[in-house]
Amino acid sequence: MGSNYTFEAHKPMENYHKCDVAFLVSVLLLWGLGMFTLFVCSQSYAVRFFNNDSFYFIKRQLLCSAVGLVLFVLFLFTDMEIIKKMIMYLVLVSIILCVMTFIPAFRIKKNGAYRWIKMPFNFSFQPSELVKFALVLYLAAYFDKQMDKEESQRDVLPCVGIFVLFLGLILFQKDFSTTVFIAIVGISMFFVSGAKLKWIWPFLMLTIPLAIILITSEQYRMERIIGFLNPEEGASSFNYQVNASKNAITAGGFWGTGIGRGLSKLDSIPEVQADYIFAGWTESMGFFGVVLYFALLGFFTWRGYKTAFNCPSRFAAYGSFGCVTTIVFQSIVNCMVVCGIIPSTGIPLPFFSVGGSSIIVTLAMCGFVLNASRCEEKNSNNYVYEDVNLDTLTIL
Repeated sequence: MGSNYTFEAHKPMENYHKCDVAFLVSVLLLWGLGMFTLFVCSQSYAVRFFNNDSFYFIKRQLLCSAVGLVLFVLFLFTDMEIIKKMIMYLVLVSIILCVMTFIPAFRIKKNGAYRWIKMPFNFSFQPSELVKFALVLYLAAYFDKQMDKEESQRDVLPCVGIFVLFLGLILFQKDFSTTVFIAIVGISMFFVSGAKLKWIWPFLMLTIPLAIILITSEQYRMERIIGFLNPEEGASSFNYQVNASKNAITAGGFWGTGIGRGLSKLDSIPEVQADYIFAGWTESMGFFGVVLYFALLGFFTWRGYKTAFNCPSRFAAYGSFGCVTTIVFQSIVNCMVVCGIIPSTGIPLPFFSVGGSSIIVTLAMCGFVLNASRCEEKNSNNYVYEDVNLDTLTIL
């Protein structure tokens, strides 16, 4: 006697969301272009200061990229619900690492500031880079949870507390520019999520006077402002790097001076492989190279925001927006500094500047965005149902 039962079959392969291959390609191109530029701009400095090893910075950047690739794959294939559960651990680790920058046994002093901690094999790590990612994910998860509540029951004060805590920890590391940067990214996420913003006016009323006090209380910050307003001031001292960067960009012309033939090759830009690497690229490749870079960055931005605004998961959407905004905004700020449009900030260029902390966190963010491009609505109705006759069912 035949009986018919309805089974919920697996979704056909064509119904599964695939990751955004175009976004993946943009990440690979930016990373590849960054590695190539770093090799060109860092050879001379590496030979002079690291035992004639012209590949010194490239080898370290490749090793850090390998670590970043592990995190990229982790955040690409880990279920979003599991990532949510990991966030508080990530926040806790970020806070602990930030606190370690105040402990003499762990911290490292660079350029007069303690913003790094010691790592094995003569490496260092900058906790503020991890804070960018941790804060984005924390805010995304918090806003997602709040949206499930009635509007009258939504409360942003707990997340504002974490937000201010992170800003305070970075500010006490004497990293004013990164503090401002993270504040802008965080506030942008508040706006996008539609969270209550009543707190923001008291926040601004307190922070703006504080910012003015902090800027005027440190000589190097005042020198950056003075150098920006009057480029001729301190031309041979505190403003030398900025002026050298402008000269390198001007020398590049339309087609560039050629790979490794320009002013950066002659070390006219101190540590060009770091925050001013965009000047080395522009000098070598000219206006054509600038257009190429911003075309890639624009493509990356388009695909990233497309994922953020089309993702059916609120958490993944908010997180993707924060990650893409962090990378793109940081890239634009760095280029503006190098071109002399805004005062010097010390913010690296994602994918390009030497620095393991930056490339590791950047690749982790990209893995998260790529994961978000695979997200689907829960309880989707796109399942295929079939009537199966048990009498005719054959076991293979």
